[in-house]
Amino acid sequence: MKKRILSLLLAASTLALSACGAQPASSARSGASASAGDGSLYHLRIAYSPSLCQAPLHIAVEKGFFEDEGIDAENIQLDAAHVQEAIGADQVDAGFGLVGKFLQPLENGLPIKFTAGIHTGCVKIVAPKDSGIQTVADLKGKRIGVSGLAGAETIVAKRALSAEGICVDEKNPEVEFVVFSKNDLGQALENGSIDVISYSDPIVSQFAEQYDLNTILDTATSDGFDKEYCCASFVSSKLAAEHPEVAAAFTRAVLKASVWVQQHTEEAAQIQLDKKYVTGDLTFNTKLLKSYNYLPSVQGGYDAIKLSVGQLAEIGVLKADTDAEKFADSCYLFFDDVPDTYTAKEIEAGLDSDETQAAPSQTASPASVPAAGGEEDCCSAGSTIPAPTVKA
Repeated sequence: MKKRILSLLLAASTLALSACGAQPASSARSGASASAGDGSLYHLRIAYSPSLCQAPLHIAVEKGFFEDEGIDAENIQLDAAHVQEAIGADQVDAGFGLVGKFLQPLENGLPIKFTAGIHTGCVKIVAPKDSGIQTVADLKGKRIGVSGLAGAETIVAKRALSAEGICVDEKNPEVEFVVFSKNDLGQALENGSIDVISYSDPIVSQFAEQYDLNTILDTATSDGFDKEYCCASFVSSKLAAEHPEVAAAFTRAVLKASVWVQQHTEEAAQIQLDKKYVTGDLTFNTKLLKSYNYLPSVQGGYDAIKLSVGQLAEIGVLKADTDAEKFADSCYLFFDDVPDTYTAKEIEAGLDSDETQAAPSQTASPASVPAAGGEEDCCSAGSTIPAPTVKA
């Protein structure tokens, strides 16, 4: 698609952090898009993984949503286990991922700010059909295979178990979490080393097909999770403080791309395959993408974090005296010029407008930060000044 070249409208405004009455978290006045005064684009390092659920990041590049917002996107490929390290080392500026895996690091000072809820779903607990395990309540006394004790799949399982009255306190647990590499989880289930698997897509859905497993919990459809955003966009605290206009522009682009994915799921899956962001089968990938519900919401992301924090404090994953609202306020940004979401009509109108403007098409070339093998999940994440406001 042809993309428009942005011109300068406004200079960067400073970040204003304040408690905001009805708007519960920090509010940033960005006032502009990200392109520099000379018309060049802001170079933004975006953490991404070769996973299906990151379709909005891939589509924001391929359909020009980043460029429309004045952003030159450099995709930095990372596995889930190393995203936090890259943020701490100032190797990436933005990304999105599973909320659950970031909450303990945030409690310990991870320098990021969430900006929007992106989609629901993508974590499942699966069990053999002949195991007699039909519900979460049946997991009492069982061994749950996970890829890491601090991963999002473990956090989700603990929340679900606690809701059923099953103790997950480390001092007196009524279940056992057993760690295997993601590649070994299926074999561990088959040889009886574990009773169920808790993991994220696409791996867990592939296990379900390969080993003929029942789904015991699906965060895309199970009560208590199905309306909750499992994945959220984030920016580094440094970017938020120094270039709030870029943080806002990134958020708008991802919101738009998410709505586009919801409306054009099969095309999005085809683009991911064609551009080699992911591997797999078009039919299988499309089915999974459709299950995630890309109905992004800024407020919805905040609400999901607040809910998760409250529950995790109750079950001992976070400090018992953690105030969920204060925690969410401290790690979330609302921007004055970022809407809660976009409609499909607004997105299509913007794309139609772009087609009439003859800017050359560009595609970000993925870079890679080398990392040793680590746990992965469905969502494993330079320089100056602003310009135009969002094209709503």
